[in-house]
Amino acid sequence: MKALTPEPLTRENFAPFGQVIETAGAHHYPINSGNCERFHDLARVELGGVHARPLISILRSKSYALPLTLGMVERHPLGSQAFYPLSAHPFLVVVAPDQAGIPGTPRAFVTGPGQGVNIAMNTWHGVLTPLEADADFLCVDRGGEGNNLEEHFFAKPWLIRAP
Repeated sequence: MKALTPEPLTRENFAPFGQVIETAGAHHYPINSGNCERFHDLARVELGGVHARPLISILRSKSYALPLTLGMVERHPLGSQAFYPLSAHPFLVVVAPDQAGIPGTPRAFVTGPGQGVNIAMNTWHGVLTPLEADADFLCVDRGGEGNNLEEHFFAKPWLIRAP
């Protein structure tokens, strides 16, 4: 079995796969008579296909423990998919570059406090993987006509070790 070790999530190392959603270093300004700070334009929502529309959902996921086996990744060819945790617990983000229609070597990231991700349209990624405790996530993704899910099962699974 091939092995991966998660790395810290930063804007720079996640850039090939989408955007990190966080307030640190983000463009911001006061609104509501100075009673609120807006952290503006944190991720690029991508929508393609027929009658596309953005969806906002809350996802409740059971937690995982490392090490874990990665046997499958998926992608959404018609839209991006953003996940922002509604708790302080970290989560694991697995992504992989596309290599002629199949996923290449995956990379794993562990989020820090206050970090979420926006996974770019058509990017291979693992399932939602909270660590330490079950967790709720705000999810922004695509609704509309068309098949927006493709799955790939690895012939030889990957082992994701604890960092």
